[in-house]
Amino acid sequence: MPVPIPRQRAIPAAESGQAPAAPKGGPSREDAPRKEATVDNNAATQLTLLVIEDDPGGSTVVPELLDPAGRPIRVRTARNLTEAERLLTDDVHCILLDLALPGSGRTADDDELAVLRHVLELAPRHAVLALTASGDAERGAEAVRVGAQDYLFRDELDSRLLSRAIRYAVERKRSDSAERRLAEGRVRAQENRRLERGLLPTPLLEGSSLRFAARYRPGRSRALLGGDFYDVVRTPDGTVHAMIGDVCGHGPDEAALGVELRIAWRALTLAGLCGDELLGTLQEVLEHERSDDEIFATLCTVDIAPDGRRAGLCLAGHPSPLVARPGRPARLLPYDNNGPALGLLPGARWPRMQVELGAEWSLMLYTDGLIEGHIGQGRERLGQDGMVAMIRRQLSEGLRGEELLRAAVNEVRSLNGGELADDVAVLLLDREG
Repeated sequence: MPVPIPRQRAIPAAESGQAPAAPKGGPSREDAPRKEATVDNNAATQLTLLVIEDDPGGSTVVPELLDPAGRPIRVRTARNLTEAERLLTDDVHCILLDLALPGSGRTADDDELAVLRHVLELAPRHAVLALTASGDAERGAEAVRVGAQDYLFRDELDSRLLSRAIRYAVERKRSDSAERRLAEGRVRAQENRRLERGLLPTPLLEGSSLRFAARYRPGRSRALLGGDFYDVVRTPDGTVHAMIGDVCGHGPDEAALGVELRIAWRALTLAGLCGDELLGTLQEVLEHERSDDEIFATLCTVDIAPDGRRAGLCLAGHPSPLVARPGRPARLLPYDNNGPALGLLPGARWPRMQVELGAEWSLMLYTDGLIEGHIGQGRERLGQDGMVAMIRRQLSEGLRGEELLRAAVNEVRSLNGGELADDVAVLLLDREG
C-alpha cells in the first residue's frame, strides 16, 4: 500500500459521489468539455492538480500549494482510474500519479507502468508527474521515458518542491505540445508541397508564344488538394495541348485519382494521342484505378494548332471553355457535341470539334466549381451565363491573366457568401496578335 503524502489540509476523494468542492479561488467545472490544458502566467488562471493515489483510509493529503502569483493550487483526489476520468475536466492542468496504484487489468500484469500508460491514454494533453519510492529512481526515469513530464520521490515531497514540479510539468507539456504541432505542421507542409507538385503541374510551353495562368482552390476545409486537375504541354510539332478535369467527389482519394489521370494525359499526349483515342485510353485508366464503379470524371481537352489560330475541342461531360477576342464579347465555345463523362459508358466516343480562334484571343478552361456557387442567400446559382457576364465585365475593366483569374474566383466566392463547397480550377491561355 502506498505511503500517505503528508499535507496540512485534506480533501476527501469521493465521499458523496460528486467531485470534491474546490478550495477558495474558483469553482471546479466537472461538466465542461475537455480541451488541451494550458497555463497563461499573465492571466488569472488558477492551477488545478488531480492526485491519483490508492488510499483506503480516506486520509490522503497533499501540502498547501501556491502558484507563482501566490494563488492556491486547487487539489482533487481520485482513488482509481474510473474516478480520475470523472474528475478530469478542462480546468485540470496537471496529474500527480502514484505508480504503485493498482492496475486496471487492461494490460499484462508484468507491466510495472501499466497504470501510467492508462493515464497517458486517458489524458494525452495533460501534464503528468509520476510519484515513486525514493529507492526506485530507475522506475521514475522509465516513467519519464514512457511519457511523464517528471518524477518525484514520495517520502521527499514538500509543498515547495511539489509546487515547482507542477509548474515545470505544465510548462514542459505546453512546450512539448507546441513543438509537436510545429513538427506536424512542417511534415504536413512538406507532404502538401509534394502532392501539389503532382496536382498542380508546371506547364511545358517552351517555344510557345502563348501565355499561361491558373488558379486552384480546393473545396474541402483546410485542404490543399481536391478532385480537380489540369495540365498544359507543347508537343514537338508546335501544337499546344491543354486539359482540365474534375473527378466526382472532394476527398484525398479523388485528388489522387485526379493526379493519376493528369499524369496519364500528359504521357499519352506526348506519345502523340489526341481527341477520341486519348479520351478512350483515359477512360480505361480511370476504370482500372477508381475505388468504386460509381466514380466518374469530366474532362475538357483543347489542342491549339501551331499557328495559334484554330483549335480542336473535345468535351467529356465538362463545361465548354470561354473565349474572348478584342472587340467582341466573351462567349462559350460550341458544346453541342459534348460526350459523356469518363467512366459512365463503356465504349463511348468523344467527337473532336474544330473551332476558329483568330489572331488574338484569351481561352479560359474551368471546372464546374466556378459556376455552381450560390448567389446570395437563395438557391439560385451563378451558372454559365452568370460566369460569362462576370468575365465580360472584368475584361472591360482591364483585368488580364493572373489578375483576371484571381478576381473571378474571389467574386464567385463573395457571391456565395463564403468558401465554395466544390473544388475550383481555372486556367487561361492568351495569344497576342
